[in-house]
Amino acid sequence: MFHFRGAVALACGSVLGSAWAESAPPFDPRQNLERTCFQTSQPWSPSANLRSDVAIVYGVDPGLPQRIQTWRDHGYRIHVMTGVSWGNYQDYLYGRFDGINHEDEAQTDRAGNKISHGGDVYYMCPGTNFGKFLSVGVQRALDAGAEAIHLEEPEFWVRGGYSEGFKREWKAFYGTDWEPPHSSVDAQWRASKLKYYLYRRALQQVFDHVQDYNRRSGRQVRCYVPTHSLLNYAHWRIVSPESSLARLKGCDGYIAQVWTGTSRTPNLYRGQLRERTFETAFLEYGAMQNLVRATGRTVWYLNDPVEDNPNHDWEDYRVNWESTLVASLFQPEVWRYEVAPWPERVFAGRYPRKARSGERRPIPPAYATELQTVMNALNDLNQPRIEWDAGTAGIGVLVSDSLMFQRGDPEPGDPHLSHVYGLALPLLKRGMPVTPVQLENLTVANYLEGFRLLLLSYQGQKPLTPEVHPPLAEWVRRGGLLAVVDDDSDPYNRVAEWWNSGGNNYATPRAHLFEQLGLTMAGWNSNGAPVQVGKGRVLWLRENPARLAADPEGDRRLTAVLKESARAGGLKWREGNYLLLRRGPYVVGAGLDESLQTGPRTVRGRFVNLFDAGLALLKSVTLTPGSRWFLLDLDRVRPRAPQVLASACKALPLRQEPGRLVLKVEGVADTQAIVLVGTAKPPRSIRLGGEVCPDYAFAKDENLLRIRFANQPAARELEVTF
Repeated sequence: MFHFRGAVALACGSVLGSAWAESAPPFDPRQNLERTCFQTSQPWSPSANLRSDVAIVYGVDPGLPQRIQTWRDHGYRIHVMTGVSWGNYQDYLYGRFDGINHEDEAQTDRAGNKISHGGDVYYMCPGTNFGKFLSVGVQRALDAGAEAIHLEEPEFWVRGGYSEGFKREWKAFYGTDWEPPHSSVDAQWRASKLKYYLYRRALQQVFDHVQDYNRRSGRQVRCYVPTHSLLNYAHWRIVSPESSLARLKGCDGYIAQVWTGTSRTPNLYRGQLRERTFETAFLEYGAMQNLVRATGRTVWYLNDPVEDNPNHDWEDYRVNWESTLVASLFQPEVWRYEVAPWPERVFAGRYPRKARSGERRPIPPAYATELQTVMNALNDLNQPRIEWDAGTAGIGVLVSDSLMFQRGDPEPGDPHLSHVYGLALPLLKRGMPVTPVQLENLTVANYLEGFRLLLLSYQGQKPLTPEVHPPLAEWVRRGGLLAVVDDDSDPYNRVAEWWNSGGNNYATPRAHLFEQLGLTMAGWNSNGAPVQVGKGRVLWLRENPARLAADPEGDRRLTAVLKESARAGGLKWREGNYLLLRRGPYVVGAGLDESLQTGPRTVRGRFVNLFDAGLALLKSVTLTPGSRWFLLDLDRVRPRAPQVLASACKALPLRQEPGRLVLKVEGVADTQAIVLVGTAKPPRSIRLGGEVCPDYAFAKDENLLRIRFANQPAARELEVTF
């Protein structure tokens, strides 16, 4: 979870008037696209001046309007974020909001302990008054002129569900007395469904408040939910509304909170448990994209140059940030990014915190430059030309929000979430850009367009409604290959749900799916050969994916069967040990370890490595195992006039005349800037803020000019005369 310094309390009382101070002129004419953003609980500071399009100001306390104004004064677009499941909400806890003590709404575990985010900042079991309380704070943000509201991390811990507040909600929701969640799989399932509902209700209360404000004011304030991926929440044993949020009235989209802290969670592959940050992030970002694909909603991808754990060193942070950043870039449908939470802890922090004070180090200068180079490049990722060089595409692994419902006693699912990773990693490790596919979204028109092979297991998850099966069956009939990997042994097949109640009498939800496909048990061969269904095929491997992940040969057994079935169905099967994607002039690459033992892929051309603080020119790049690349292909740009190609600062053209290029430059204080200009002519003079800028180098054989200077958090003119 995200922790922030300087957390602030939400106080009740009168809200401010609807007027707010004038905004400073935008510093970037394309700021309205909201391509990049960051979140901060602090006022503007020189060390947080990232010059992203949006500053998301955190906290809805009485000091919010003043903090907002500091960012508005510097030309940022303003969003506001606050926690929906936790925060410094003591006014609500202790009855100062409505005269009622709400301590019994704190999430509570089986031993009677309140679940805390620190001190008496408790995770809440949200009653209806809690939504009203949050609306008061959000109104403060609306009155201060926020253009969008972000309600982050609607989270209910699986180990919770024992508070008096939860027992009351159980009675109201089910009409029966509360049952301890650990007492049976049915009780655990029902408790999770209730947790899922409660945060959806709380969010809808606040969204309704914002929409009512919009109707009264004529404004169009948007609502977003920053949330971890379904994979991470299930892995960490947390219940959250996830895909159902897209069905809330007034929900405009998400921030995909994927970062080193989530993606370094170890998983199993070939029987080995270890961190696989890149691969896990690749699947997490893919899961978040599939929440909004075909829905028209917006998603930003979060990257964190540090992470919540302050005890790693800078090299660890850098390597893992590059892995998650590259993983996010492999989702070409997304081109908006949250470039940092808490930029102050990145550019002003000292790590590792576990070291003695004198041994803690500030950010290395090269890393600070690299970060700003990449953050500025991310503004340019809305590229229409997309070219993959990878293994077989069009492969998905079906996942359901119910992955979060089977994580607690008495029969918790696989601790390493191998029901998912046991199916996805064997393909991803072979260079296939596999993606999680949200089961609940199958009813959305054209949602499965582009997929050729889908893998499905109801081990560790269940379909929440029967309505998802007919479109899946129809997809198969039109020519899709469905691989079902399930031995029907999951104890949660026995929970009282739609497949075994209300007139249905299926032993498993898989049986209902097979009926929709026109399949019977008598039609299956013991050797697992696929069965023809319309123009498509269904393959049933009677195995638990968790056992495949634990088996050193499990990935080979799975991919061998899939390969044979795919080829028989006319799907070209291609494996490799790398992923390569071109997005316009940008090249994203990753070499894969634990993969095929073939030679690495080498790409030749003229590239600038955006992970290199010196922006050196490379004539070839080799995708060795574990390598990560974010490149600018100079052969795809070739400017006719001098042009900025990359910069470790905001560098915007002010004027361009024959023989002269004038830029407005600005960046994070106490960091080193570099501006890369493509030009065939050497400079005659370079002036920065009216003074001679002596640190530059022109490479005639490269047609590249590199200008270096110390960043300042205020705009200056950089004038290059040729």
